[in-house]
Amino acid sequence: MRSSSENLSSGISVFAAVVDAGTFAAASEVMGMSPPGVSRAIARLERRLKIRLFNRTTRAVSLTEEGRRFYEQVMPHLRGMEEAAAAATVRGKLRINLDPVFSRIILGPKLDEFMDAHPELELEFMARDQLGDLIMDGFDLALRFGEPRSSSLIARKLLDTAIVTVASPLYLARRGRPAEPQELGRGVHRCLEFRNPETGKPYPWEFHRKRKKLVVETNGRLTVNDPSALLNACLAGSGVAQMLLLGAEHLIREGQLINLFPDWPDERFPLYAYHPSRHHMPAKTRVFLDFIVALTSTR
Repeated sequence: MRSSSENLSSGISVFAAVVDAGTFAAASEVMGMSPPGVSRAIARLERRLKIRLFNRTTRAVSLTEEGRRFYEQVMPHLRGMEEAAAAATVRGKLRINLDPVFSRIILGPKLDEFMDAHPELELEFMARDQLGDLIMDGFDLALRFGEPRSSSLIARKLLDTAIVTVASPLYLARRGRPAEPQELGRGVHRCLEFRNPETGKPYPWEFHRKRKKLVVETNGRLTVNDPSALLNACLAGSGVAQMLLLGAEHLIREGQLINLFPDWPDERFPLYAYHPSRHHMPAKTRVFLDFIVALTSTR
């Protein structure tokens, strides 16, 4: 049988989950419990504390005044205990399926700070052009650009970045600057295509402005599947390219690339983190995901 202190600790964890999730049903998913199990745990905690923690209705729950005071008093201690436990068990190897664009643009020098903070953790980054089977391939986490496909994985959206259409000053000096997106489909300009790893075909050239969407058939003669190859070819003046603003922003600012259509600014491409389960996430995965969330939240 569980001791009374174990029951109290468990009840407090369930209580915190209900507050964070907003409903008993949502908390049950987070905790890996049934909704009746969550309700019983809260009832036991209320009997133990001799206060009513929640106002319950058929649609939602809200903290009572006593529940709010209890939450404010206990949560700093609970968070501290969780952080101490995580720091004590962050060790071993963490294998990450990593989008190469993410590695080059976002991680940078901040990775050294993370490694210094967790000296017993070994990281293995594997650059893949597809998500693949996270579990069968032995990955703990994946960081991928693009909309998530249907799967059993938990997908957490980290950020959206704009898609920009760019060319180098060298290219524009030779071939002129297109006045509108439709010019790219008329055979006058050289367009650099980027292959979609999911379909094996080049990404379509789309232009978005509020609710308006324009698709241009470019039929480029050079297709690549590596973001660095696309960027280098564009910088060298080989053609016009569409790429993530996240990777091109500093080059546009420095004048090495020109944003051709700033009046079509609304196409977005998301970055997601994927992991196998929302329950019992290993401490090594959780601390790295928290690190990535903090990095991307500033973008």
